[in-house]
Amino acid sequence: MPLANSILKIDESRVAKRIERYIQNLLDKLSARGVLIGLSGGVDSAVLSTLAVGALGKDLVHVSYLYDRDNEKESEYNAYFMANWLGLELEVQNIEPAMRERRIYAPLIMRVNVLSRFVNRHLINNYRLIFGESAFISTLRQGKFEGYKLKELVYNLTIRHIEAGFNARHIYRREILEKQAKDQNWFLLGAANRSEYLVGWFVKGGIDDLPLSPLMGLYKTQVRQLAGYLGIPPEIQSQIPSPDMFKGITDEFALGISYSKTDVVLDGVDRGLPDEEMIAAGVSRKEISQVCEMNRLSVWKRESEHADPPVDGRTSGGSNS
Repeated sequence: MPLANSILKIDESRVAKRIERYIQNLLDKLSARGVLIGLSGGVDSAVLSTLAVGALGKDLVHVSYLYDRDNEKESEYNAYFMANWLGLELEVQNIEPAMRERRIYAPLIMRVNVLSRFVNRHLINNYRLIFGESAFISTLRQGKFEGYKLKELVYNLTIRHIEAGFNARHIYRREILEKQAKDQNWFLLGAANRSEYLVGWFVKGGIDDLPLSPLMGLYKTQVRQLAGYLGIPPEIQSQIPSPDMFKGITDEFALGISYSKTDVVLDGVDRGLPDEEMIAAGVSRKEISQVCEMNRLSVWKRESEHADPPVDGRTSGGSNS
């Protein structure tokens, strides 16, 4: 069992039941006709959709997959696979024409990044090597580098356009799904988790920043525990987490650290543990500093209002075994 799983072990049955009751209560509270969820092909939206079906039955659960030129075919296949497994009809929409109208593919780096996964990984690796921080951390700085002109120049030519593309697509996906939910009198649920939220691995105002996000209280490793408990197909559980908008780049590659280690640090900081105890749990001092820096630099992203999630995965939160 991964270290974070053993430290942050949850009572899966109790957690699942509480989230299902939460979804049932939302249906009544909002006088809605059903729920809408964006299926990405990954484990988070798979867990959320499974819990929604458990709460409301498949007739009241609606799932949608929105894609453009940079999405992996495997993600679309997984979204179809998961929808079929749950007995749901998947609505699929290509948002590429809208993104072309917004010219997000126009910058040179956005024309190059479709050519090769190797080129993309090489770019991100070299950026980290040259500037001593991940491109993601640079995005959290919002392009403010306090006199580092070379870094600012490289960032503006490359990472800024990639980030703008991420933002545009996530925000547009949210707009599309919010309109659909409003038109159909459904309520829209987001599948963001606590780990992503605390390190800023989401787009502010985007599809992973929705007010109603039932998994927001759970760390990524706890969502994976729920996936196992719910019997979600291994093909979905084994998916490597990915933003699926920059070929070859996974979440952990972009973050520069695994979710398992990220969760150990986030939990340790939450409990006020000294660095030595976290190091003894399998993370390095550098990794502790890195996670803390992402958390600190991403404060501005956490300004949106969110409803309190139905479960709290922190060690003190009451969801642990």
